[in-house]
Amino acid sequence: MRSCWDLSESDLVGAALIYPDREGETFAVKPKPNHRWFFKYAQRPDEVTLIKCYDSVTAPGVARRIPHSSFVDPAEEDKEPRESIEVRALVFYDY
Repeated sequence: MRSCWDLSESDLVGAALIYPDREGETFAVKPKPNHRWFFKYAQRPDEVTLIKCYDSVTAPGVARRIPHSSFVDPAEEDKEPRESIEVRALVFYDY
């Protein structure tokens, strides 16, 4: 996951998201030396990671989105692959 606090809209570039039956769009992140990326080491099956993919609110102090990706960890290559469940939810509220 990339830190969202210093992410500029100009750091994002539209990228095709191609499925067998349709095409969508997502964002890719332009590489920059000041970007900070983090990962959850040794996450257990009883732990959950929640990623905010998008928020329409643009107020100061509100994270709008958090870019995320995957990578090959050489220290884990000899281990059994992990399994994940991805759920998308829409949350609407007034504040």
